[in-house]
Amino acid sequence: MNQRGKFITLEGLDGAGKSTHLRWLVDFLRRRGHEVVEAREPGGTPVGEALRQILLHQPMHAETEALLMFAARREHLARVILPALEQGAWVVCDRFTDASFAYQGGGRGIPFAKLRILEAWVHAELQPDLTLLFDVPESVAQERLQTEGRMLDRFEQERIDFHRRVRQAYLERARENPQRIRLLDGRQTVAEIQKQLEVIISSV
Repeated sequence: MNQRGKFITLEGLDGAGKSTHLRWLVDFLRRRGHEVVEAREPGGTPVGEALRQILLHQPMHAETEALLMFAARREHLARVILPALEQGAWVVCDRFTDASFAYQGGGRGIPFAKLRILEAWVHAELQPDLTLLFDVPESVAQERLQTEGRMLDRFEQERIDFHRRVRQAYLERARENPQRIRLLDGRQTVAEIQKQLEVIISSV
């Protein structure tokens, strides 16, 4: 019997550095001999990727957005995350349900009580073993996005007050789950953050 793998999620505002550190983390874990499945949300499956395109580019009601996020997540869990964990692999995922509390809850104003119902329905028995929350002020995140010179999706195009609410919801979620969520200052250098990640991962 394989020992259950570990489930690590990365969270934060767009522009906080998640993608850079996710790639490093996957390589770090593989060098340590772990089988690693790299994942992202929304997405990760044919259904999830189709929903991702809709969610990132089509305007919709806030509750529709929340429901589609959890629909993509349910498919992702069934097709990718749970099978990998059961086989003993480590899953490193760019965003998970904390993002729904931040973006649909904090940003869009969906009551957290409704999101908790969806969370319990979709993955009542599963929470990440570790969540890495890369925190930067919303102004810093926006400046970084502007310098990338690419087309921004509809979340990235939101006004600064939206991103401020998202950040505050993330920080509130971290306060509620201090054993699971590790807060990292995304304004540090990449090397400084990676040193901290090595210490954190060693304790998982």
